[in-house]
Amino acid sequence: MATAMKGAAFQSYDPEGFYDELVEAPGAPRRGMESLLARFSQLEIKELALRQKEAERAFFNAGITFNVYGANEGTEKIFPFDIIPRIITASEWANLERGLKQRIFALNLFINDVYHDRRIIRDGVVPEYVVESASSFREECIGLTPPHKIWCHITGTDLVRAGDGRIYVLEDNLRVPSGASYMLENRDLMKRTFPQVFDGLRVRPVVEYPSLLLGTLEAIAPADVTGKPVVVLLTPGMYNSAYFEHAFLAQQMGVELVEGQDLFVDGGFVYMRTTRGPKRVDVIYRRIDDDFLDPEIFRKDSLLGVPGIVNAYRAGNVTLANAPGNGVADDKVIYSYVPDMIRYYEGGDPIIPNVPTYLCWRDADRQHVLQNLDKLVVKAANEAGGYGMLVGPHSTKAQQDDFAKRITANPRNYIAQPTLALSRVPTLIGDKLEGRHVDLRPYVLCGRKGIKVLPGGLTRVALRKGSLVVNSSQGGGSKDT
Repeated sequence: MATAMKGAAFQSYDPEGFYDELVEAPGAPRRGMESLLARFSQLEIKELALRQKEAERAFFNAGITFNVYGANEGTEKIFPFDIIPRIITASEWANLERGLKQRIFALNLFINDVYHDRRIIRDGVVPEYVVESASSFREECIGLTPPHKIWCHITGTDLVRAGDGRIYVLEDNLRVPSGASYMLENRDLMKRTFPQVFDGLRVRPVVEYPSLLLGTLEAIAPADVTGKPVVVLLTPGMYNSAYFEHAFLAQQMGVELVEGQDLFVDGGFVYMRTTRGPKRVDVIYRRIDDDFLDPEIFRKDSLLGVPGIVNAYRAGNVTLANAPGNGVADDKVIYSYVPDMIRYYEGGDPIIPNVPTYLCWRDADRQHVLQNLDKLVVKAANEAGGYGMLVGPHSTKAQQDDFAKRITANPRNYIAQPTLALSRVPTLIGDKLEGRHVDLRPYVLCGRKGIKVLPGGLTRVALRKGSLVVNSSQGGGSKDT
């Protein structure tokens, strides 16, 4: 039976009927959360607010930022952080870890299959139309085989807990998933501003992520590299929304942060310009989308990429992570087929289920969606960051009419899902604790030695009251996990 909380900070906190990650009911901690909440409950709300301000000041001084495109008040913002952490018990995490490994294994096989033999299409599991109409499917990658057949080296899989307490996969992020730096900074900040919350909780560390990432990258170097591989992180530049993360991860791994103009291809090899002359590059952790990677292969007007880099990759003279073309599995329509992929390639049911999904390219699904726009969440197949989305219950009639026109004009580009009552976590809002909706983005590394899931990940929190959109570009923040 849950033990009642007596501290001032949590006395008035009410989950309001939502599934709360920390409490079952007012004053009653969820099983496994008693030790954490006992520490918080010893504090007055003023003390929590003071520690919150210290944390925000530390973020500001460290320059922990993200960029918002088109923001009127300026592009660069401090990434919001909330001091009340999110706890995942070891037993629940063990199940999530198995499910994430299962999912990434199947996705990797799927990507390799659709660019080669297409068994999954021939056997009628995934329609050919769905694959070839995906905007992120790259015909240029047909027949391409990455080293060790690994297409998705770094993945951020978004998970949500619904009102029934069950965790679902909301979407996959295989191209250039972001947020790992905030996960690391959140943990460091929590240790410095609130160290006592770690006492006796046996919190698993996340600090090893940069070394694990570097090890994953070094292990996929071209076969002719005999010494320590030269790894670089390729960024679009300082105006990219995740530039802080690019610089942070490069610094943490001890590798060079480069832009396209810093690299060139000569004789089928990639070189980095240095003050001591050209230096061969073996592995590129790219944070640039396929479109801008190589103007000789993809967008010819790109000034961000490196001419000839894809042919150097094809020749096996440099390794790109993540592999070009893997974004086909990021498509939200293809997402709906991942449970079938798992059954097809692995012979078992998915450990972590998908959110039920309507595909607007199907006539019956489309009619249902158009008749229920006020109840569903509608998403564009390849948008991210909370853009291109309609949250039906929070939308206006004009917005619903706009999306009805979009869906009718291009049904392949839209999916719809039930509006889930996402779980909440107590969050410090002004001088009191209020529930705010959260998701979870664990980070998965896939390399020669198998698949590694970093414990915890990034909890993103919708700081706007009632909002279900957790993205930083839409007013969201994060918590230590």
